[in-house]
Amino acid sequence: MNGKGRAIDNIFVERLWRSVKYEYLYLQWPESCHELYQGLKQYFLFYNQERLHQSLDYKTPESIYNMAA
Repeated sequence: MNGKGRAIDNIFVERLWRSVKYEYLYLQWPESCHELYQGLKQYFLFYNQERLHQSLDYKTPESIYNMAA
């Protein structure tokens, strides 16, 4: 960490939450906390197991993790 307010320190987490907002939250506004929890759980499964990531040469995070293990 280089200091307070440095976006570069949190770039990966910031990008993740941008994806969550634009690909899930803004499209399917949940009506309750339970619905939000279930929706986020499904989205993160999709994000890690099905969604192809350009920065990973169009592979899923799960496939990259399993290759390293």
